[in-house]
Amino acid sequence: MQTPTKRTSHSVYNLNYHLVFVTKYRHCVLKGRIADHLKAVIPTICTRYGWDQLALEVMPDHVHLFLSAPPTTAPMVIGKTLKSILAVDVFRTFPTLKRRHFWGSGLWTDGCYYGSAGTVSAQTIAMYSANQKEA
Repeated sequence: MQTPTKRTSHSVYNLNYHLVFVTKYRHCVLKGRIADHLKAVIPTICTRYGWDQLALEVMPDHVHLFLSAPPTTAPMVIGKTLKSILAVDVFRTFPTLKRRHFWGSGLWTDGCYYGSAGTVSAQTIAMYSANQKEA
C-alpha cells in the first residue's frame, strides 16, 4: 500500500502514524457490538478531522489504527482527540460498560503508542495490524 503525497495550502506531505491505545486495566471489552461500533465510529472521526484512515484493527483490549494526517496536527493531538471522543461515545452507547468495568475511571489508559511510517513501511504496519487477530 503506497500512500500518495497529499497537499495543504502550504505544504506537501506524506505522514503516516501507527497508533495503539489500550483499555484501562487491559479489560477485554472491545469485542462484539462494541468492536463493531468502534469500527463504524473511528472512520467518521477521522474524516471529520481531515485524517485518512489507512488500516484499523480492534482487539479485545486495544485498538491499532494506522492513519495519515497533515503536518499541522501533532500525533499526540490525534491520540488524545480519538481517545476522548471514543470514550464519551462508547460510554453513552453502552452505559452498562462504565458501571461494570470502568466506574470511577476512563475507558483508555493514559498512554498511547505512536509510531511513524513512511511509504516503505506503511504496508508492513497495515499487514501487522491485520495479522494481530491471528496471533
